[in-house]
Amino acid sequence: MTSGFRIEPVVALTWDVAELVHRHLDLMRAQTPSESCHVMSADDLFAAGARVYALRDDASILGIAALKPLDSHHGELKSMHTRTEARGRGVGAALMQKMLTEATEFGMSRISLETGSEAPFATARRLYERHGFTYCPPFGGYAEDPLSVFMTRTL
Repeated sequence: MTSGFRIEPVVALTWDVAELVHRHLDLMRAQTPSESCHVMSADDLFAAGARVYALRDDASILGIAALKPLDSHHGELKSMHTRTEARGRGVGAALMQKMLTEATEFGMSRISLETGSEAPFATARRLYERHGFTYCPPFGGYAEDPLSVFMTRTL
């Protein structure tokens, strides 16, 4: 993890976490038609049993990620988002490493994700590939969709 970052579980929704989740929600809805958009609100994440994490530096929240259980051994990475102003600082890599560590500690043996197939999602796909994710068929109730790609990795 990059020096100066701290990643903490979100136990209660604070204004800054809510703002960043909302920013992520707005961005995903602007980039993806509703029938292909699988983004979840903060309330929906918590209702689904997801564990939400916030990455902060000394001044502010820079990124968020959530780990949603699919079953006792399989989790889904959700709502991975880095504040635009913080991109290129290692926020995504630090969050990814934390999610992999947390999933292992929770007894999961697999973590999967859904992301967009189009150009705006290329940076995210490269991050996932660098962390050992490979492309896979839809999982957990998702259906084939030309605007989605599915990725997974064992832990």
